[in-house]
Amino acid sequence: MMKAIIKFGAKHRPLSAGERIGCWTFLLAILLAFVDIRLSLMVLAGFVVMCIAAPFFPGCSFHLPVVSRGSSGRKAVALTFDDGPDPQTTPELLRLLKKHRVAGTFFVNGRKAGLYPHLIEEILNHGHCVANHSFKHDVFMAFRSKQTVLCDIEAVQEVLRRHGIAPLAFRPPAGITSPRLREVLQTMDMFAVNFSCRARDGGNRWLRHLSQKILSRLRPDDIVLLHDIAPRSAALLSLWVEEIDRVLEGIHAKGLFVLPLAELIGRPVMIKTAEGDASDGVSLSSDEKLIDNGSDEGPGDAVSSQRSDLQ
Repeated sequence: MMKAIIKFGAKHRPLSAGERIGCWTFLLAILLAFVDIRLSLMVLAGFVVMCIAAPFFPGCSFHLPVVSRGSSGRKAVALTFDDGPDPQTTPELLRLLKKHRVAGTFFVNGRKAGLYPHLIEEILNHGHCVANHSFKHDVFMAFRSKQTVLCDIEAVQEVLRRHGIAPLAFRPPAGITSPRLREVLQTMDMFAVNFSCRARDGGNRWLRHLSQKILSRLRPDDIVLLHDIAPRSAALLSLWVEEIDRVLEGIHAKGLFVLPLAELIGRPVMIKTAEGDASDGVSLSSDEKLIDNGSDEGPGDAVSSQRSDLQ
């Protein structure tokens, strides 16, 4: 019976982890009902709790496949920045990334991307990748109707197509997932990317010891979450810059290096729509390659040469 259920589901679309667990849970509940109905109800209740709780664990692939860690097997991490672009913080981030000769992925807010198109161009010109982080940043977006979710994600794609790119990676607001999100991403040939290391900074609200929190938790193949959004107080901007600088310095001090997100996870995170070529989304293949080559190029220079090679 179980094989028939799984085979039926696989014929129409691959079953998620939650659906597979649900099938086994349902079968177990039937069997336990012959022993004690209370045991059967306990099993079913446990599955319901799992379904409710799973969306709020960013690294959980219960309802849909979620990339939350790299698979490079190297002493490397990837840097990702949410909620930008921002006229106060984005230029500072680009300066710091260039200073430390590393590349990042910017999961942008569609509304802000439309307001600050020059910042999107700056990000791309510096050789970094741009990915989708929803248009409205509704933290409960994943629980809205399928049409609402689809329209929100597509609105960001439309804004970014004006820059000649189409993100493949989507990060849901607050990392919250749902079965509806899975259906939409499958329709759009996109995939979900969350994170495995963060400072819980509340969107740059709580900056104290940000670098210490990140570095104390950092492990090889981590996807690091930081924010590209101005602190509430202008006086805190300099503190934020110092903390990000310490993070970038500390990564090297821990014997780690930064890889582009695409290299860390082994799949492209955006494509260039003009040429239709898959892009790894960043200028640098890694810090190590720049050091080994003894190059004096910055991240933007390195990516420009890579784009020329593709063309």
